[in-house]
Amino acid sequence: MADTTTPVPSPELKLEIKKLILETLKISDVKPEDIDNGISLFENNPVVQLDSVDALEIVMALQRTYGVHIDDQNIGRFIIKSVDTMAEFIAKEKAKAGSS
Repeated sequence: MADTTTPVPSPELKLEIKKLILETLKISDVKPEDIDNGISLFENNPVVQLDSVDALEIVMALQRTYGVHIDDQNIGRFIIKSVDTMAEFIAKEKAKAGSS
């Protein structure tokens, strides 16, 4: 039987993603720990407020750093909504790559 459990992203992965976002977008006045994992990075975020250009840069950084591919723009919007959604996507993709 196939393993159907969803991989749980580690706190370290979430911290890496936060650092990647801040470095990619050259945001120096925010600390990674100030970013809430579950809050949208694009809507009403009190710490960082990102736009569509930022989204493109984040997608490219995730693909380059983690070797994942985000081909569908509509799915991409969901994946990069928050640190949690990015971490879940990366953990799932790594698990798929590890099992093939």
